[in-house]
Amino acid sequence: MSLKNIVIDVIKSVLPLAIVMFILQIFFVGITLDSFLIYVFGTIITIIGFALFLIGVENSLITLGGIAGKKMIEKENIWFIIGFSMAISFAVTVAEPGVQLLSNQLASISDATFVNKYILVITISLGVGIFFALAAIRFVYKISLRKILIISYIIVFIMVFISPTEFLAIAFDAGGATTGPTAVPFVLAFGIGMASLNGTQQETSESFGYVGLASIGPILAVLLLGVIV
Repeated sequence: MSLKNIVIDVIKSVLPLAIVMFILQIFFVGITLDSFLIYVFGTIITIIGFALFLIGVENSLITLGGIAGKKMIEKENIWFIIGFSMAISFAVTVAEPGVQLLSNQLASISDATFVNKYILVITISLGVGIFFALAAIRFVYKISLRKILIISYIIVFIMVFISPTEFLAIAFDAGGATTGPTAVPFVLAFGIGMASLNGTQQETSESFGYVGLASIGPILAVLLLGVIV
């Protein structure tokens, strides 16, 4: 994707929200000239920042994910595939801003002493790692995504009744926090990279579902943490 297309896409994404927020400020809150200038400056900086971020993602995470997926599937060793998938998805999840934000917000709550922020990050990342490896196994052995999803969500709903109440909201927020701008591009590129060796339409379609499976992992992991602690 060219720089021009990236900038146009970012403007299309940010501008509608910026206009809505500006209208709300005019009719419901009130805005001074100084605040308006700051708002416009902030919007411009946001557009520039998003564009630079997407350029970086396009030329780093997506490219690296595609190459890693190809190289991993070439090994044809299931234990290497499992270990590599877990390690790389664990590292990507630890770096995910949404996961860090969730743990920091939890740490800022004075009465949230039931779990340490670092333990939460490790737990979420392990959950993603395990289910990302499961997604790779599904691709290698052509296991039905529907069956894995049904079984996984049955386990999730069972764990909901077992895990302490204070962990429920955190667990489901953790599933959303892992689907952020760092993890998702890499995970999608990784799956497509695995499928690209065969190159058939069926194989390419099977490369999807990684993000969906990976988002179940942290939910189960946090619910299990609640049972353990």
